[in-house]
Amino acid sequence: MNENPPPMIPEDLPVSPPPETPRGVMARLRAYFLTGLIVAGPIAITFYLTWWFVTWVDGIVRPFVPLVYRPETYLPFGLPGSGLIVAVVGLTLLGFLTANLIGRTLVDLGEALLGRMPVVRAIYRGLKQVFETLFSGKGSSFRRVGLVEFPSPGMWSIVLISQPPSVEIASSLPGKEEFISVFLPCAPNPTTGFFFYVPKSKIIDVDMSAEDAATLIMSAGVVQPGGDAQKKVNALAEMANAARVATASQSPTAAKVE
Repeated sequence: MNENPPPMIPEDLPVSPPPETPRGVMARLRAYFLTGLIVAGPIAITFYLTWWFVTWVDGIVRPFVPLVYRPETYLPFGLPGSGLIVAVVGLTLLGFLTANLIGRTLVDLGEALLGRMPVVRAIYRGLKQVFETLFSGKGSSFRRVGLVEFPSPGMWSIVLISQPPSVEIASSLPGKEEFISVFLPCAPNPTTGFFFYVPKSKIIDVDMSAEDAATLIMSAGVVQPGGDAQKKVNALAEMANAARVATASQSPTAAKVE
């Protein structure tokens, strides 16, 4: 019977780490997959929405184009975007014709005809005001961003500043302070939200574009304004490095033998 004690291993002897476990490999692959999804997801959705819009306009305009002028008549395949080009050219030509006296007279006659229809005139006037405000380039609606204390004191929400109220509404609002109409978009869908009048003194102007505000709301604060492309690439690289460090830290280390 051998009674000799086993040899003692010095505590400062370096112990080589064990090989990487399958769990660490899966965590690293998951981090790479999420990084690729962050890069490719917005690009794929942007291309899909653009393709959907082009095909939607083509489907509306193509039936009004004579068969002899369609590209697919002379090509073995359809040409996406041809209807969109026809729509842009047609709208530009319509704007050119309505800029002269004859076109303006025809438009006034058409508006007078719609103004005599009880239900149609309300819809037409409302839509016309919206389109003139959004696309005329002269108004300031939804081009300014502000902060309003909502829904409770100490909590601030981003709003898009619109126009002052009409005389009828302004005379009905309490107090003598000047009010302004604002739209509070909801996350993650900024097309829905709340519309209300608020005193101008209660609004804090923010140096931010409406596009950045919409991005901030849709991402629920994940994407902050002011970041450039290089910062986003660096953030993705840091995410991958953090995942690799986390994987290495989760690997079991050898215990010291005393």
